[in-house]
Amino acid sequence: MENGNEPDAVVVASDVTRRYGEGETAVDALRGVSVDIASARMTAVMGPSGSGKSTLMHILAGLDKPTTGTVTVADTEITRLGDNDLTKLRREHIGFVFQFFNLLPMLTAEENITLPLAIAGEKPDKEWLAKIVGDVGLGDRLSHRPAELSGGQQQRVAIARALVSRPTVLFADEPTGNLDSQTGGEILELLRRSVDEYGQTIVMVTHDARAASMAHRVLFLADGTIVRELGECDTHRILEVLEEVAAA
Repeated sequence: MENGNEPDAVVVASDVTRRYGEGETAVDALRGVSVDIASARMTAVMGPSGSGKSTLMHILAGLDKPTTGTVTVADTEITRLGDNDLTKLRREHIGFVFQFFNLLPMLTAEENITLPLAIAGEKPDKEWLAKIVGDVGLGDRLSHRPAELSGGQQQRVAIARALVSRPTVLFADEPTGNLDSQTGGEILELLRRSVDEYGQTIVMVTHDARAASMAHRVLFLADGTIVRELGECDTHRILEVLEEVAAA
């Protein structure tokens, strides 16, 4: 529920733990994480390698289940859903952008963009599709296959694919990790613009302070717990906190 000027939380994690293995060899990737993800905001998740940031994203997105604790997406508690219901919820509410694009090589850019709708047996909203394609700058590339596109163009296809079904929340896993600096900057601006113009909610896992500086909120994980949090701030401040977290 709204609290003053605070937006609604569309994803809520409560006391989430994730343990891999058993006994002396068990590894605790998350150790009691509670977090609310605000609607129409970009939230960045940072932390040293092995801090649990990718595990947290996978659990929030319903790709993995917590050992204990609960996760709610769009008012649905997802941690006890069966596979079919979970697949349906992800299809309706969750979009993904990955570091390595994950496009199907035999499909054109347009076919890759509309693939989530095709899988769901739905037709794209032509006006919405045209707006997304125009906003990501792919109007003259729709008939091209991934091998005929640059890395930046492939990531634009992936962003359009994630947005076409108007997901409640879009998860971006190192979305600029496979791109050069200039192209990465353009992709970050695209993601932030989708928040500002479409009201899209984004959770972005990143090791890039410049990427995190585009977010409204930055969460820092270490050893499976959220240890620090910042509001909107510059790259220099993010790097300072990241160093403090890594050194603690």
